[in-house]
Amino acid sequence: MIQFLVNQTLRTEHTLDPNLTVLNYLRQHLHKTGTKEGCASGDCGACTVVVGELITDAQGTETLHYSSLNACLTFICALHGKQLISVEDLKHQGQLHSVQQAMVDCHGSQCGFCTPGFVMSLFALQKNSIDGNRHQAQEALAGNLCRCTGYRPILAAAAQACHSAPKDQFDTQRAATIAKLKAITPARTAELNNGENRCLMPLNINDLAHLYAAHPQARLMAGGTDLALEVTQLHRTLPVMIHLGHVAELKRIERFNDRLEIGAAVTLTEVYQTLNADYPDFGELLQRFASLQIRNQGTLGGNIGNASPIGDSPPLLIALGAQLVLRQGVTRRMLALEDYFLDYRLTARAEGEFIEKIVIPRPKANHLFRAYKISKRLEDDISAVCAAFNMCIEDGTVLQARVAFGGMAATPKRARACEAILSNAPWTSATVEQACRALTQDFNPLSDFRASKEYRLLCAQNLLRKYFIEQQNPALQTRVTAYV
Repeated sequence: MIQFLVNQTLRTEHTLDPNLTVLNYLRQHLHKTGTKEGCASGDCGACTVVVGELITDAQGTETLHYSSLNACLTFICALHGKQLISVEDLKHQGQLHSVQQAMVDCHGSQCGFCTPGFVMSLFALQKNSIDGNRHQAQEALAGNLCRCTGYRPILAAAAQACHSAPKDQFDTQRAATIAKLKAITPARTAELNNGENRCLMPLNINDLAHLYAAHPQARLMAGGTDLALEVTQLHRTLPVMIHLGHVAELKRIERFNDRLEIGAAVTLTEVYQTLNADYPDFGELLQRFASLQIRNQGTLGGNIGNASPIGDSPPLLIALGAQLVLRQGVTRRMLALEDYFLDYRLTARAEGEFIEKIVIPRPKANHLFRAYKISKRLEDDISAVCAAFNMCIEDGTVLQARVAFGGMAATPKRARACEAILSNAPWTSATVEQACRALTQDFNPLSDFRASKEYRLLCAQNLLRKYFIEQQNPALQTRVTAYV
């Protein structure tokens, strides 16, 4: 059984198929058809909804937080203990909500198909910002596509909606909403089961370890933004899932003098501030990682666990020397992230073993970390090549070099031959050119629709040259860069 609010109405569901998405629940079960399906892959934003949930702030106070997400990639069990808000819920007592009125006033809609998604992204922006400046608006709307108006009038609507936003029904009902959510806060492991498929929802890491040991064939789901594609794009059925969204131990960020420990189910949005503070290039890449809707659900552990050769975070984490804490039952082990990836979509994770946390070293003196992403679009696009360099350079000599790439092999991978040329060598253009040639020993990339193998190899070499030039001339530094 799962319980959640649809606006202010309590829903208790016993027998839904766990493979049901929030989009199809709204349209087929509640007959709320304002939320649209455009792509069923989280790319267009037409299905954007907002979810409210209780979070505990730094002072230990529970507060209500709103997040935009893609309903097409969200399984219904992810709503357990939360509030779902769709576009139908915004109009109140016959009056348009201020974000809807802003879209009208600024002529932000033409055909209207994408409009509900834009409205919901603007609603989340309004709730999560004081003035909604242009940068915040662009970030909030980066996951919403429009083929009619262009974006100028929609950005104007964002400015109007977020400037001196009037109180709405969600503000006046805030205390009541918090009380309702507290009343349905999960207190035990839950299960959604339709007789054929099931989703288990543990509350703590010991329960998770026990359940996964008992059901090693189960698919682990944190944000589900990658896993859901198997249902929406490949039309598969997932018979057993274990949802990690309520396991508190997997959602912690702990800071130590020498390391960061990040729970596997911490979302990319939540981890941004922490990684950006230590490694600005990592933060920059996270902002380009995907749309805000995806980052609000997708997790750092999930980006590692799916073992994609073009996942953006693994090359950076490998260059930083990150390690994984893997757990199986009551047994834990540490594994260098570079050793986790064995082959295409094949990892060193044993049966019933899961990623508990990611351990990342803090910055060290004289180490220069830089990251670059090559993609056809600046934002919300998959990398053709992702590169990360982490070197210790003193008195013109490279004392230590860690170089890692994504998109160049079947797995995210260190460039060992390149590193061997750089290590203990003078930091000169001649050394860099030798290291560039060594990349041909490290990688024999594939050609696909994103890039040819020749282009990928040339990009990898040029990014090492770029790293050298920017290290020599800091004023030229452009941080994470895309080439079109």
